[in-house]
Amino acid sequence: MKKDIISAPDLKEARKRSKENIDIIYSDLVIENQLFNYARNKKYLLKTFGCQANVRDGETIAGILENIGYVLTNEPQEADLIILNTCAVRENAEDRVFGEIGHLKGLKLKKKEAIYAICGCMVQQESITSKILSTYPHIDLIFGTHNIHRIPQLLFEVINERRIVVEVLSNQGNIIENLPSKRSDKLKAFVNIMYGCDKFCTYCIVPYTRGKQRSRLPQDIISEVEQLKKDGYIEVTLLGQNVNAYGKDLNLEIDFAKLLHLVSETHIPRIRFVTSHPWDFSQEMINAIKTLDNVMPFVHLPIQSGDDDILRKMGRRYTVEEYLTTYNKLRQIDKISITTDIIVGFPNESLEAFNNTLKIVDECAFDGAFTFIYSKREGTPAALLKDDISEEEKHRRLSLLIEKVNYYALLRNKTYLGEIVEVLVEGKSKRNEDILSGYSKQNKLVNFKGNINNIGKLVKVKINKAKSFTLQGEEIDE
Repeated sequence: MKKDIISAPDLKEARKRSKENIDIIYSDLVIENQLFNYARNKKYLLKTFGCQANVRDGETIAGILENIGYVLTNEPQEADLIILNTCAVRENAEDRVFGEIGHLKGLKLKKKEAIYAICGCMVQQESITSKILSTYPHIDLIFGTHNIHRIPQLLFEVINERRIVVEVLSNQGNIIENLPSKRSDKLKAFVNIMYGCDKFCTYCIVPYTRGKQRSRLPQDIISEVEQLKKDGYIEVTLLGQNVNAYGKDLNLEIDFAKLLHLVSETHIPRIRFVTSHPWDFSQEMINAIKTLDNVMPFVHLPIQSGDDDILRKMGRRYTVEEYLTTYNKLRQIDKISITTDIIVGFPNESLEAFNNTLKIVDECAFDGAFTFIYSKREGTPAALLKDDISEEEKHRRLSLLIEKVNYYALLRNKTYLGEIVEVLVEGKSKRNEDILSGYSKQNKLVNFKGNINNIGKLVKVKINKAKSFTLQGEEIDE
């Protein structure tokens, strides 16, 4: 097949930021009649890697495909269209995707008319798209994070022209409203409040793959939450690379704290948000969490390192002392749960710097943490730094960190022993069909004995056992 490279990724272009307002586009999907006819009785498989933003993108992709006429399948052999929705945050995520791409080659030999597509953050990188085009000729379509709404046109070109189509836009991005969605859950929903990131932490590829920081209008967010409430959803999670910065790009008197108040007024039972950058965490936000009953007492507040020198090299824009000031204010909220992200093995991280990270874990005693070994991302400033730490030492440090994080997670969970917590019952436990499972207000996973008829409801559970990652208990009558 011939290649039709409409637009290829360019990291230099992706880095640019202008003061021009972005476009908010309210439009219906454009679908050719021929595409409707083609998709009839055809099946699609969508595999999503990565964060909540990718999951939300996947829901939109699925919604578009089912509007075209495709029907979902989980069997690769049955699929007429397979889309891999990718993540670029760490190298191991990319390795997994390349493994999946390799498996598709065998399927293509058996089903030559099938269409295989790669999308998402990975292909926003020049080197990745170039590798796919040169090494994996069985991939028919490559598109990025900014043009999901153009899936019908891109598919039509692949089908009609029998070409390999590449359209990856390295621009600042727009906001596309009114796209269809196939939600992956019936109780909990992700709601984008903003896209992109302007922080440019030195290790992070996201500002290049997701574009300029751009906020949705508050009325569009509220409308989506109100519809979700009407549809029976109990919980929404407000999404952004840095939700604290919401509204800074709008010519409106709105910020994230005010948005929390507006969403709270929809009276949806539960509101969460991710992710917060410590640099933008205002007192007004803290007050909103403390005073609004349906804003859950859970905050994910990434510290990344407990050493000021490493934080400076990471471009994180705060010191350990400044982080602790925010952290300690949050801890004053009754029964709040705080989790974090920590990277070990950042280039030139000394043993002293790592030990400072262990000290901050001792001081904060987080409820949990996502811990990672530094992953070099081509095109980021940190990728130019000399990496002088051996893999053996990086893994040793990670093991020590995980042990300490788990110790404090268990201590935090033990404080719930004998307590009664509210749990959203999501279903049966994956390990035991006689046990129900759900999350508390503090985002603690709770496994408990209870009434199966209460799936989908908020119930009270008395906690009688604590582990590092879960609580156990029994449902009680109110």
